[in-house]
Formats: sequence, C-alpha cells, structure tokens
Amino acid sequence: MTGRVQGVGFRYFTAGRAHMLGLTGLARNLPHGQVEIIAEGDRASLEALIAAVRRGPPGAAVRDVRVAWDEAPVSPARAREFLIR
Repeated sequence: MTGRVQGVGFRYFTAGRAHMLGLTGLARNLPHGQVEIIAEGDRASLEALIAAVRRGPPGAAVRDVRVAWDEAPVSPARAREFLIR
C-alpha cells in the first residue's frame, strides 16, 4: 500500500486488527514509504482486514491498496501469529 503509511503506527494498527480477526501473517515497511501486508485466514476476516487498512490508523493517508489472493502454502512452519517486521 502507498500513501502516508510509515511513521504513523500502520504496522501496529494492522497487527491489532489481524489479531482481533484471528489472522496470521506479517506487516512490514518497504522501500519508498510503502507497507506490505501478508495475511492468512478465512475470506470474510481477510476482507474485513482489507477494509480496515484502506482507512488506516489516525494520521495515515492511504492512497493505494493492491490486493492479490493466493492459496496459503501447506507447510509445518506456517506462522501462528501476526508479526511486525
């Protein structure tokens, strides 16, 4: 996602929402002021997370959200929580 999404608590906001929705995954800052979110869970919860990050936390100004759906990999090392990196 792009816009004013770094330095406004966006990753912590995302992790809090993901935790409330029972999602696992991660949120991390990317170069050029972007944030990447990778989340896993049921479709309704993922759609709720997408709606929340489109608004973002106070102080954020989300300009663009790109969503890509994919099947979660089957792996014994899958995340059991939502991480901030």
